[in-house]
Amino acid sequence: MNQHCKSRPSLKLNIRFLVAGSFLAFFLASRVIAQGDYLAGYMIIPPAKKIDKSFNAGFSMYVPAWPLLQKYPGHQFQTGLPGTWMFAQHEGEAPKDLYSDVEGGLGWWRDTRFPTETPKFIMGGVAPNFSEIANGPAHGWGTWEKPQGLYGVAQISPYVLFPIDGLNLKQGTCGELFGYGYLPLPLTSQKPKTAGHDFPTGNQSWTLFLNTNNFKGPVAFFTPYFWASAGLRESRFRGQLLDTRPSEPNTALQMETQYIPSRKAVDSKGQEYLQIAPTSFPRNSGENTVLVHQNTSYNRSALWDKVEAWFNGGASCSGAINLSGGSMRTFKDKGYMTWEIYSRKKGDKEIKVPIAWQQFVEPSAIDAVTFGGRWLSDLVTKNQKNGQPLNTFPEYFKLENGNDAKKARWVPISPGSVPVDTGLLNKNWKFEVERPEEPYTTPTDSASSWKTPGPSSGPFKAQLGDGSVVTYYWYRFCDQPALLNADLSIKERREMQTRVEMIHRKWLKNLTYLPPPTVGGKLADLDPAQLVKPPKGFEVGFVPIATRQELSPSKGRSQK
Repeated sequence: MNQHCKSRPSLKLNIRFLVAGSFLAFFLASRVIAQGDYLAGYMIIPPAKKIDKSFNAGFSMYVPAWPLLQKYPGHQFQTGLPGTWMFAQHEGEAPKDLYSDVEGGLGWWRDTRFPTETPKFIMGGVAPNFSEIANGPAHGWGTWEKPQGLYGVAQISPYVLFPIDGLNLKQGTCGELFGYGYLPLPLTSQKPKTAGHDFPTGNQSWTLFLNTNNFKGPVAFFTPYFWASAGLRESRFRGQLLDTRPSEPNTALQMETQYIPSRKAVDSKGQEYLQIAPTSFPRNSGENTVLVHQNTSYNRSALWDKVEAWFNGGASCSGAINLSGGSMRTFKDKGYMTWEIYSRKKGDKEIKVPIAWQQFVEPSAIDAVTFGGRWLSDLVTKNQKNGQPLNTFPEYFKLENGNDAKKARWVPISPGSVPVDTGLLNKNWKFEVERPEEPYTTPTDSASSWKTPGPSSGPFKAQLGDGSVVTYYWYRFCDQPALLNADLSIKERREMQTRVEMIHRKWLKNLTYLPPPTVGGKLADLDPAQLVKPPKGFEVGFVPIATRQELSPSKGRSQK
């Protein structure tokens, strides 16, 4: 997964995120434990100043999508591209021992079943202290017998199919900007009780909006019940989560990397050398790299107020987010990285030595609202992928001050400075062939919420660029399984149906919703196979829901 500061993020804030990241990594790493040496750490992106706390109705931002590694190295690989964590806003100090947020974004995860070099997008809703996680429609933690977030996200768009494994970008995307954000919509009314218990469920449906080259608009949302249901498990969470609470505008901006393969060797003199798998960043602003652009926090005048008035009989709302209701964050030439080489020695003890990243890249403000990097060294290689320019890190490093744990660091060197007797110059990066992944499935029992009342049309199939095939059906919006498991009465679901039909008639896929970017070149494309057309008669009030995703019979998972 991914990720109020003045010129430097507060230590308290960063400890919160780093500990949370480590906590999540503990669970995710249970699938595959990294072996050998690897590069991991955070890129910290500090805004110049805090945003006023009144801008507490969501955010949006642009980040580039690109292949961080030239070859997908297998399921040990886990990293997010630049992102943020959106927490609930509280008066004063946040409740103790409560971690809950939206922290999805672009990246690669160990539980991704159909990965490629191109990143995917997941929504990443985290219920208190990782009790549940919702990543998209039918995608989360748990099993269908005991779901822990599998019903946490509902589909709203009739134009985009959201695969179970995550939203796909067009294969070969390389540095184009991906615009996304979350804003609350009043799709429901506040409920006085939650699952029959005497505490309310709020009416905020935090909705994912995208701005890409081939799709613009709302895609899916976290059901209010996903957050409120935590109050059934522990009463102290009641009224503290995102179904009722506004959002904290001063979110952290970071890039979290958990595993990039590397390997070490020693020459005949006992000097240690290091090689990392080719790791690249986009060159998408002249010679520089744009990493975050137009990170904006909003108040309710940006969208909520107009939508609420529309639902109550007022003038129709176009869905365009009013930038006068937003506050855009600014940047200075600040930032740092915690990238280190992790090595296991003597059992499971892990040794960490930083890399001297300052010698080849400088965190910097490209302009007032754009953060990125300037490249400093001729050890950085300029190359291309799919015709798009990249800068690739130095591949070789030499250990400096190896006998001093406090001063030791890996310093970049040219290939010509690597001794032949290390053997590193003759090694190619070859990764093990992985066994085919199991399909994602959904319940087929006739009594399940997937079959009763069930879909209205289908099945249909979509062949994705990641080598998988998605089976999907068209469901009436209010009959999709996520809403049948969201503690909603028939009357409440019908009210949602009416509101979403209003949206479907007015909010078309080629309109402007998020404010467009001003730097960074082209917008990224979603995988065209995910752009679907409703069957005749199903244009309004129906949504596509994936029920199965499996590896195409013609595809393998051999990555070398």
